[in-house]
Amino acid sequence: MSEIEQDQPHGELTVRLIAMPADTNANGDIFGGWVMSQMDQAGGIAAVERAQGRVVTIAVEAMTFIRPVRVGDVLCVYTHIGKVGRTSMKVHIEAWAQRFRTPISEKVTVATFTFVAVDDEGRPRPVAV
Repeated sequence: MSEIEQDQPHGELTVRLIAMPADTNANGDIFGGWVMSQMDQAGGIAAVERAQGRVVTIAVEAMTFIRPVRVGDVLCVYTHIGKVGRTSMKVHIEAWAQRFRTPISEKVTVATFTFVAVDDEGRPRPVAV
């Protein structure tokens, strides 16, 4: 089974929130940028915990949108820390939609975000061991 076809989320549930009408495009679907923002926040939470301090997002690799998110869906964002380097780390992030008033959950997008640990002046610092 490919990563896109998986039927269970990988990683830890990090963010969970409801998609609201203000977050829609002209077609009534939730903006992809809104979903990406929630993923960035979830990845930041996971990265801060791992780095034990401030981090910044420096890259997003190959974000693939699989299905739309609709108003009323609960967006569930899962994170998993991947490779950790000296000052950076890759966080695998999956977003799933629990469909409005149903028990159905579907993967809607997946990406890998890269975060860098920084000090108070914004300079790279080593990731805590």
